[in-house]
Amino acid sequence: MSETRKIAAILVSDVVGYSRLAEADEERILARLRALRSDLIDPTISVHRGRIVKRTGDGSVIEFRSVVDAVRCAIEVQHAMVERNAGVAPDKRIDFRIGIHLGDVVEEADGDLMGDGVNIAARLEAICKPSAVCLSEDAYRQVKGRLDLVVSDLGLTQLKNIAEPVRVYSLEIGVPAQAKPSEPKRRLSPAPIAIGIAALAALAAASAWYFPNANRPAGIARNAPAEAARLSIVVTPFANLSGDPGQDYLVDALTDELTTSLARIRGAFVIARNTAMTFKGKPVDAKAIGRDLGVRYVLEGSVEPSGEKMRVNAQLIDAESGAHLWAEQFDTPRTDLLQTQDAIVAHLARAMDLQLIEAEGARVKRAPVANRDAEDLALQCVAGNWKAGGIGEEADAAYALCEQALAIDPNNVRAMTQLGWKFFQPAQSGVSGDPKGDLERADELVSKALALDPDWTWPHVLKGNILGFQARYPEAVAEHERALALDPSNVEAAASLGFDYMRFGEFDKSFEYFDNAIRESPHDPWLAHLYGGKAFASFGLKRYDRAVEWARKAIAVHRDYVQYIHATLVASLALAGDGAEAREALRRYLALPSTGPLKTIAAWKAYNSAQGGGPARVEANERIYDGLRKAGMPEE
Repeated sequence: MSETRKIAAILVSDVVGYSRLAEADEERILARLRALRSDLIDPTISVHRGRIVKRTGDGSVIEFRSVVDAVRCAIEVQHAMVERNAGVAPDKRIDFRIGIHLGDVVEEADGDLMGDGVNIAARLEAICKPSAVCLSEDAYRQVKGRLDLVVSDLGLTQLKNIAEPVRVYSLEIGVPAQAKPSEPKRRLSPAPIAIGIAALAALAAASAWYFPNANRPAGIARNAPAEAARLSIVVTPFANLSGDPGQDYLVDALTDELTTSLARIRGAFVIARNTAMTFKGKPVDAKAIGRDLGVRYVLEGSVEPSGEKMRVNAQLIDAESGAHLWAEQFDTPRTDLLQTQDAIVAHLARAMDLQLIEAEGARVKRAPVANRDAEDLALQCVAGNWKAGGIGEEADAAYALCEQALAIDPNNVRAMTQLGWKFFQPAQSGVSGDPKGDLERADELVSKALALDPDWTWPHVLKGNILGFQARYPEAVAEHERALALDPSNVEAAASLGFDYMRFGEFDKSFEYFDNAIRESPHDPWLAHLYGGKAFASFGLKRYDRAVEWARKAIAVHRDYVQYIHATLVASLALAGDGAEAREALRRYLALPSTGPLKTIAAWKAYNSAQGGGPARVEANERIYDGLRKAGMPEE
C-alpha cells in the first residue's frame, strides 16, 4: 500500500461523558449528534477547508491545511455549543473536548492518517477540559498572535504513550483575553477630528452589513481575481493610538476610505473591508495574512495625536517575504485627515508603478457637509450599528443618533440613508408589522438622499434593493450598476446584482457574482447570505444535493435571521427524498426566534408574491412550497 509523509494540522475531538449520555437515552443522544454533525460540525469543517479523516464513534479525526483553519473551526464549534447548551440541564448537555497538533503524519492510499501527528492530537484531546481546546506548542506558535481568548499555559506535560513531554496550551472558550495596559495618551476631542473625517464616505459602506435579519448577501469588492492583478492588497485596520476607544470609528473611517481608493488603482484587487476588519486589534502577520487571503501586499498603519496635528503612519509590506517596501509618516491638521488619505494613496500608486483611474474610477468627491455636528452624530450612528449588528437596544440607541443628526441638519445624507436601512430591513426580511409603510418610509428617505447627493454610492445601493423588493428588477440592476460605477469596491452593490439575477431566474449568472464575492471577502461577517444565495440558485437549477450543502454551510456561519436559507434547506431535503431530515430541519427552523410570521405556506406565498420575479423564479418558488409542504409546514 503506497503512503505519503507530510506535515499537517490535526484536530481530534470527542464527546465528554458519551457513555453516560448513551446509557441514559442512546437513541436520543445519537439523534442529537447526527443533527449537530449535519447542521453545525460538518458545514463548519467545510467552511474552514478541513477533511474528515475518520469518525471514532462519538468523535472525529480531521485534517486541515493550516493550524489557523483548525483553531478557527474549533473555536466556532465550541462557541456554538455554548449557545446550544444554554438552558439544557447539565447532565444532558453535549460538550466536546478538542486537541490540535501540527506535526508529521503518514497518509495512506485510502486517505487514512497515522503517525505522531495524529497520536499527539488524540492525547491532547484526552487531557482537555470540557468545552475547551488544547494546543501543542507547535500548533500554538502558529496562532498565538491571532487569539483574543484567555490562554492557559499548562507547561510540559507527559502524554500517554508519547515519549517526550509536550508543552500544552488550553484555550478558554468564551473568555476574552485582557487587553494589555497601554501608556496613557492625551485624549482627543471628537469634534475637531470629526470635522476632518466628515467627508469620508467609506464608513457608511458598513451600513449594509448591520442587518443580520435581511434576506440579502454580504457583498464584495469587484470581480477581478487576485491572480490576474499586479497589485493584490488588503488594508488591515489602522490602529487607534489616541488612548480613547471612543475614537475607533473615526480611525476605521480612514481605513475604509483607503480600501475604497485603492480599489480604483488600475488592475488592483483589494480585499473587501468586512474581511479586513476581522484583523482589527490583532498583530499584523503579513505572511500569514498573505497566505490566508491570497494577496501580495499588506498595508497597515496607525493614527495618533501629535500636538495640533494628527500623525498617520502607513507602511506597505510584501506578504511573501515580510519585507517593508514603503513607509511614510504624514502630519496633518486634525481637521483634514482626508488630505492625508489622498497622500497615502498617491504615494502607493507611484510606488506600485500604477496610475489612479482618472475617469469613472476617480474617487467620488462628496459634497461639503452642511453641519459638522450632525455629520459626527451620523458617523457614530453608523459605527454603533456596526457593533450592534443592526438589532436590539444598542442598535436602537445608534439609530437615535441618526435622528438627532437630522434634527440638527435635515439634509444630512448619511443619517437619512442609514435610517432608510432601518425601515427597509424589517420589510425585506418579512418581520415588519407594516411592510408597506416601512417600505414607503425607506424609499422616501433614500430618494431625498439621492436628490441631495446623486454621486454617493450607498443611496444607490439602498434604492436598488428597494426596487428589487418591489419586483422592478431592470431599475434595481441599473441602480446597483450605478453604485459600482461610483465605487468599484462597494461590496453590497456587487453581491446585490447576484440576487437581482437570481430573482430574474437567471440562476447560472447569479453564481458568478456569489463566487466572486466569496473569493474576495472569504471571512465576511455575513458570508451566510452568499452561501444562501448559492443554495437557492442551486435549488433553482434542481441541484438539490448542492442546495443542501450550501444551505448547511450558510446555517453553520449564521444560524439565526436567515429564513429563506432554512426554507431552501427544508425544501431541498424534502425534494431529494430525505423526509426525516427535512422534518427535523423544519422543526429547527420553526423554533428559531427570528422566524417571525413565515411559518406557513400562505405566509411564504404572500412574502414572495410581493417581490415577483421571472418565470424561472416563480417556478422555483412553487417547488419551495411543495418541499415545505412535504416536510410538514402547515398551509395556513
